[in-house]
Amino acid sequence: MNPDASEVLDLARLQFALTAGGHFLFVALTLGLATVVACLQTKAAVSGSEPDARQVRFWGQLYVINYAVGIVTGIVMEFQFGLSWSGLTHHAGNVLGASLAVETIVAFFVESTFLGLWIFGWNRMGRWTHLAAIWIVTLTAYASAYWILVSNGFLNNPVGHRVEDGQVVLDDPVAVLTNPSALLAFGHIMAGALVTAGFFMAAVSAYHLFRRTPEWAFFGRGLRIGVFLSFPAAMVTAVFGGLQLQSIATLQPVKSAVFRDDTAELARLQAELTARFGPGDYIPSEAWTRGAALIMMIAFGLMMYFTLAGFVLAFFRRAVFRFRLWHVALIAAVPLPYIAMISGWVFREAGRQPWVVYGLLKTEDAVSDLSPAAMRTSLVAFTALFALLAVVNTWLLVRHARRGPADVGLGRDERPAADGDSRVDPADALPAPRY
Repeated sequence: MNPDASEVLDLARLQFALTAGGHFLFVALTLGLATVVACLQTKAAVSGSEPDARQVRFWGQLYVINYAVGIVTGIVMEFQFGLSWSGLTHHAGNVLGASLAVETIVAFFVESTFLGLWIFGWNRMGRWTHLAAIWIVTLTAYASAYWILVSNGFLNNPVGHRVEDGQVVLDDPVAVLTNPSALLAFGHIMAGALVTAGFFMAAVSAYHLFRRTPEWAFFGRGLRIGVFLSFPAAMVTAVFGGLQLQSIATLQPVKSAVFRDDTAELARLQAELTARFGPGDYIPSEAWTRGAALIMMIAFGLMMYFTLAGFVLAFFRRAVFRFRLWHVALIAAVPLPYIAMISGWVFREAGRQPWVVYGLLKTEDAVSDLSPAAMRTSLVAFTALFALLAVVNTWLLVRHARRGPADVGLGRDERPAADGDSRVDPADALPAPRY
C-alpha cells in the first residue's frame, strides 16, 4: 500500500471510530430513557397519580433533548460512512443495504413520527392513545438498534451469503437475521442502555438530594428507580457479555487469542490465515484490542460492585435522603457506563482487523479512493461538529436537569383558556382530565 493510501485508511478508520462511537453515546441513553419513560407513563395512566405524571414529564423532557441531538449525530455518521467506505457498499451492499434501509425507515419515519405525536399530543389525545405513542417510539427504537446490529453482526460474522463476481449476495435472510453475533450484541446493548439510564437518573436525583432540594420526595423516588434499575440490568449485561466472549472463540479465534494473550495460538492462526488468504498481517492491534477489553472489564467490575452496594442502600430511607457521600459517588459514577460501552465497542471493532467483513473484505480494500487532504478535511469537520453536538447536548441536559420538575416545558398546556376558565398549568402535573 502506498503512503497516501495508508494515510487515507488510517484517517478513515479514525473518523469512523469517532463518529460511530460518539453517536453510540447518544443511542445508549436514548434507548434506556425511552424504556423508563414508557414504563413511568404506563403507571401514570393506570394510577392517575400526579406524582407519577410529574416523573413522566421531567424524565421525558431529558429523553427528548438527548434524542433530538442524537438524531443529528446519526445523520452525520451515515454521511461519513458513504463518503469514506464506498468499497464496502460496493462489495457487500446487497446484504447491508436492506438492513440499513429498514433501519432508516423505522428510525426516521415511524419512531420520529410517533415521537412527534407524543410530544405535541399531551393535551389533545386520550391517555391510552398517548401511552400507545410512547410505547411505539420505544419499541421502534429497539427495532432500529436491532437492524443496525444485523448489519454489524454480518461484518463480524458473515452468514447467509454467497459470492458472485466478487460481490457478496444475500442468500439466506433468516441466517442473517438470526446471526448470533447480532443477537448477542443486541441483548448486551439493550441491557447496557438500561444501565446507562439508571446511572443517569440516579445521578440527577442525587444532585438534587445533595443540595437539599424541596423536591425531596420526587428525587428520592427517582434515585430509587435509577438504582433499582441499574443492578439487575448490569447483571443481564454481564450475562450477554460472557456469552459474546464465548462466541468469539469460534467466530473470531484471532480476537479471542489476542484477548487471552495466547502467543502460540496467534502464531498458529497467522500461519493458517496466510496460507488461506496470502501474505499479510492478520493479527489485530494487541494494544487496542486487549487494552480496550481490560478497560471495559475494569469499568464493568466497578459498576457491578457499585450497583450492588447502591441496591442495598436504596432500601434505607435515611441513606436515600441523607447519605451525602453516596450522593456524590452517584454523580461521579455517571461516566462509568460510557467508558465501558466505548471500550467494549473498540474491542469488538478493532479486534476483527484487518477485516471490515470478517474473512471476506479487508479494511484497506473498503476505503474510498480519496486524497489525504480531502480525508483530513472531512475528519476535522466531522470531529468539530461532533464535539459541538456533545457540548450542546451536555449543556442542555445539565441545564434542564438542574431546573427540576417545577419548570418543565414538555406537556405544558398551551391552549388558550376559554372565557371564565381559570385553568392554571403549573407545568408540574399532567392535565387532570387525562391522567
